[in-house]
Amino acid sequence: MAKTKDYSITKKLTRMNMLVSGAALLMACLSFVIYDLFTFREAIARNLSIQARVAGSNSVTALVFSDPHSAENTLSALKAAPNVISAGIYSLNGQLFASYRRDAQAQLPPTISPDKARSRVFEDSDVIVTDPIVFQGKPTGIVYIRSDLQMLYIQLRRYASIAACVLAVSLWTALMLSSMFGRSITDPIVHLADVAFIVSRDKNYTVRATPPSGRDEISTLIASFNGMLGQIEVRDAALQSAQNQLEQRVDERTFQLAAANEELESFSYSVSHDLRSPLRTIDGFSHALLEDCADRLDDTGRTHLNRIRAATQRMGLLIDDLLNLSRLSRTEMHTQSVDISALASAIANGLQEGLPRRGVELRIRNGLRTLGDPGLLRVVLENLLGNAWKFTSTHESALIEFGAAVSNGKAAFFVRDDGAGFDPAYADRLFGAFQRLHSMTEFAGTGIGLATVQRIVRRHGGEIWAESAVGRGATFYFTLGEPAFEGALP
Repeated sequence: MAKTKDYSITKKLTRMNMLVSGAALLMACLSFVIYDLFTFREAIARNLSIQARVAGSNSVTALVFSDPHSAENTLSALKAAPNVISAGIYSLNGQLFASYRRDAQAQLPPTISPDKARSRVFEDSDVIVTDPIVFQGKPTGIVYIRSDLQMLYIQLRRYASIAACVLAVSLWTALMLSSMFGRSITDPIVHLADVAFIVSRDKNYTVRATPPSGRDEISTLIASFNGMLGQIEVRDAALQSAQNQLEQRVDERTFQLAAANEELESFSYSVSHDLRSPLRTIDGFSHALLEDCADRLDDTGRTHLNRIRAATQRMGLLIDDLLNLSRLSRTEMHTQSVDISALASAIANGLQEGLPRRGVELRIRNGLRTLGDPGLLRVVLENLLGNAWKFTSTHESALIEFGAAVSNGKAAFFVRDDGAGFDPAYADRLFGAFQRLHSMTEFAGTGIGLATVQRIVRRHGGEIWAESAVGRGATFYFTLGEPAFEGALP
């Protein structure tokens, strides 16, 4: 059996060309296919991330106003992406808020840990993307999307087929024509390998291999290679365009929010300065009339002036409450561990010291702690306990409680009284600004308190609701995104 060194130059050249050309082409195809599959996989994840950001951006309003139906409508747009198996919107504490499933077998995790709000995980034959939902620069919730990798496997089989066909054709061509064409075969293959290396190294898909003259298999191979590069270039351009559009939309939303905040600041300034001045004038002149012209006024005149003063003072209170309500969304929160039982006890003691003769029994559950802003939580309890104190004022003896319990399957704080109560049919009006369920002649107030409470609770990632019946008192429950029992926090 002849040794390789004994082969003729024709056989050596043929074998050398076969080995070199085949190896170079194989390396080029493998590096390109492997890199492209990796890029394709990353592109799938990036597409899901873009879809997650869009879904999250469109779900901010639903999260802020606790509207899961609107969030599910937003997620239903994912039907246009057949590769999406399931998706969900989660609240800031990781609880499922709204969901979408491609079919009944698709499952969603019941909770997501907040420390995994931004992740991209390839799991078995699926990819999972989670992305935080940000509103006014602060996390509001989490978007979860799970997609299959069917397109990746299809691409893998396609590339494997193309690579196999390309390799087989090239080797066969080299074997048949090597002895006749020599460098005319090897040079284009080497050139193709060089171009493939440049593409793989620089990730520059605008590079193209120069096809040789003629229409042989090598020309076809190079044309196919250039065609694949062209497809990748178009796809990357489309992805870049989508990213630019998303960034533009984010910039537009940021500009709109900045403009809204500026308008709110302007409105607050106008209310504070332009409305207070005429109110002070009306109140001052009314007071002057009562003092300087009292002897020339009859009882009816003095009554009218007193009503004017009372109305201006009430308007001043309404302005103060409205300004405080508008400031809540802009006040910086300082979250820390709060002894909410001690906070409630201090407020209750203040109410009793103000009217020590009232027969009110106050029951404050001890040992309750939570995470929150102490100043804002004081405002919540002052409003809720103050309302309980006010709406039990017609009773000779009354009971007001503060504690924690499970309601609607949730651990929540509550303030309960046995006062006037309200018709549950009008419960949806409770937390609107200037919404009152009792007349001013029954109970005083501006109708801002519960709207203030709701805004503070939502800023803490919680919710508030009420249960009541006319004449049987009312119970207000609220959550703060943290446990509400003894020992919950150190």
